[in-house]
Amino acid sequence: MRDIVLASNNMGKAREFEAILEPLGFKLHLQKEFDVPEVDENGFSFIENALLKARHAAKYAQMPALADDSGLCVDALDGAPGIYSARYCGHWGDDQANNDKLLEALKDVPTQKRTARYYVALAFVRSATDPVPIIVTASWEGSIGTVPRGSGGFGYDPLFQVTGRDLSAAQLPPQIKNCISHRARALALLAAEFRRYHIIEPSM
Repeated sequence: MRDIVLASNNMGKAREFEAILEPLGFKLHLQKEFDVPEVDENGFSFIENALLKARHAAKYAQMPALADDSGLCVDALDGAPGIYSARYCGHWGDDQANNDKLLEALKDVPTQKRTARYYVALAFVRSATDPVPIIVTASWEGSIGTVPRGSGGFGYDPLFQVTGRDLSAAQLPPQIKNCISHRARALALLAAEFRRYHIIEPSM
């Protein structure tokens, strides 16, 4: 197994990453194992923030690092909450408050105009000064429901209605979500890049 630090302490994200990375031979560590302090996410895009976090975690953990920056982009809100998804309500990590604010912002928006997507950028660095980081992006199309549904997942999952399924992301079984989500798609792209750069064997 190859050790890699995930530039996050979010257990929901960690579970999704582990399900896909462990079969490829990676042992995932949360950054708190190495006392990595929080980094100022002052980028203006998902890609900038992902790379900031990856380099920061690699510096403290002294091992390869993987970071994601992801969020929900709602068309009727001009892409908000976007890179501010985790702190949309004004402070970090309050899923309930974030969902409540989103519902309030969309209260007068009709169903057909509530289209949205989850978007993610992944950044992998071999070291904090890696001059050729691997960066991939992916999205997951859906719309925003009028009431929360389901108890699985995290973040905006109870409100995110998956295109082509009469289910919210929070109602999907984990094994299904881990195959079709934005993060799953990005990780598949990342695995392809790992093979291209011979970080893992081409047969994996």
